Amino acid sequence: YEMWFFSENRIVYSIHGGPMAGRLNYQTVAFQCIRPGELWQCNWLEETGTIVSLVYDIKNAKITTMIGFSKGHWEHPEDAHGDKRNPEDYA
Repeated sequence: YEMWFFSENRIVYSIHGGPMAGRLNYQTVAFQCIRPGELWQCNWLEETGTIVSLVYDIKNAKITTMIGFSKGHWEHPEDAHGDKRNPEDYA
């Protein structure tokens, strides 16, 4: 994964491995400070139903994520690569 944090409520990401490899997308996110100067959390719910939670541990320079994919993502990963900028991907 690669992530770019563009603003206070938007990220762009690219997936390089696993069943979703090749997906490039943007999401509206919510950030919260867990412990000032130490821990931040970033969460979002994708239009595909995927749930993502990311915690940035500043002191230890570590990011931990939890991603919940639907069963359909695993059974039909290419279909789940849709691009929300393409209306035909919503069909």
